[in-house]
Amino acid sequence: MNYELIISTNPAGGVDIALLKNKKLIELHHERDNNNFLVGDIFLGTVGKIMPGLNAAFVDVGHEKDAFLHYLDLGPQINSLSKFVRMVRTEKPSTYEISERYLEEDIQKSGKVTQILKRNQQVLVQVSKEPISNKGPRLSSEISLAGRFLVLIPFDNAISISKKISKNEERKRLKEAVAAIKPEHFGVIIRTNAEGVSIEDLQNDLRELHSRWKEMCNELKTANPPQKVLGESNRTLTLVRDLVNEEFIGIHVNDSFLYNKIKNYLQGNSPELAKIVKHFTGKTPMFEHFGIDKQIKSSFGKEVNFMGGSYLIIEHTEALHVIDVNSGNIANKGENQEENALKVNMEAVEEIARQLRLRDMGGIIVIDLIDLKNASNRREVYEKLKDAMKSDRAKHKILPMSPFGLIQITRQRVRPEMAVEVMEKCPACMGSGEIQSSVTILEEIESKLQYFIENMQLKGLSIEVNPYIAAFLTAGWFKSPRMKWFFKYKQWIKVKPASKLHLVESRFLNSAGEEIQI
Repeated sequence: MNYELIISTNPAGGVDIALLKNKKLIELHHERDNNNFLVGDIFLGTVGKIMPGLNAAFVDVGHEKDAFLHYLDLGPQINSLSKFVRMVRTEKPSTYEISERYLEEDIQKSGKVTQILKRNQQVLVQVSKEPISNKGPRLSSEISLAGRFLVLIPFDNAISISKKISKNEERKRLKEAVAAIKPEHFGVIIRTNAEGVSIEDLQNDLRELHSRWKEMCNELKTANPPQKVLGESNRTLTLVRDLVNEEFIGIHVNDSFLYNKIKNYLQGNSPELAKIVKHFTGKTPMFEHFGIDKQIKSSFGKEVNFMGGSYLIIEHTEALHVIDVNSGNIANKGENQEENALKVNMEAVEEIARQLRLRDMGGIIVIDLIDLKNASNRREVYEKLKDAMKSDRAKHKILPMSPFGLIQITRQRVRPEMAVEVMEKCPACMGSGEIQSSVTILEEIESKLQYFIENMQLKGLSIEVNPYIAAFLTAGWFKSPRMKWFFKYKQWIKVKPASKLHLVESRFLNSAGEEIQI
């Protein structure tokens, strides 16, 4: 597989990021300049309203809507974390190692939020889900610091390893290496990227994460809640950190500052990959040059084509997303309907897996596939979808295909869905489906004409209008509106039909053929 990352700064603000797999668009991200609540950001917040019925609390972290913190997201070590925060803010120690004196008993999973939190209590929290629609961020008190190869978890001693690292010898090597270098009372998750990495690289990554922990504690000493005490890397660097590996053949960046930042990051963490970072200086817009604009237009919208005549219909509701698979003219090819249905469904689930990742669709997704009578065929489609979604980094669960041809998916939603408008509003009706009546259009033209002749004293005027309006203005000759203007203003007004103009548009030209406006 050949992957590429296309990073384009947007003149309107922010950064657009596209991930290509064999030149095909599979992920699209937009990093906003003013997004202060990224997943991974750590805040010192203040507990506001406590909701015993929900077993949760609302926390002020500076967003217009209070953030949501459920009891199950407090983490077993919340008491240890709260004690550590209090002592850092009151005693202001010079070292931020976690010693025995900070450790408290783990809380029970079946406990109540009222036993742990009180109104106006200061609490250290991390954003686990960005603000979506009219909801504030979702929070967790299980603090974690993510690096390229490792994730550092304070107040824990466990060493976990990614399930995607399958070789037993490699798993054993990595666990033994991390156990020898990790700080006391810190847990570590070994990420998939760590496979085959040297102990020196693991040690450098861990050192960097421990340094970030100290940076956060130093900020915590004097923080005035609500305040961010540690920011996650911007979306661009986070994607480079999480995605880029030896399968990448290029990272193309059109901004010199970002180019240097990414190149320096890779030189410090993966020197062998620094050479794939390229500064794009072409005059053509970057997304157009790499064919991304064309793919966006064909991939977003209600209808998505795949495999010739087959297509998906994608509908969004408040509660869930619905994807309907249609065979189109494929249904007429071949004699065996079951085989045709299986073929279309197998291609459809590939495209659906791509669409879920591309649009970052979260929550409940219901897929209405073409009915299959054979249970083994339904199982084959289900396995194909699971396989296609293995590379999806969002947590998800897929239920087997029902006899009615339905597959249900739940997919983690941590940020707003990527929505791209591929339909434009009609400039004549602005999407309402209604336009001015011909009488109103005529009144508007006459009003402008009167102003140009009587107020601006112009002569030799011409009007460009839609051909339908032109026919209306000139029809009937002696009884036409143009003849009435001739008698009223004592000058002949030329009417020119222009098919490029919409029904309600008109252009007034002077005797030199230049457009004039009020």
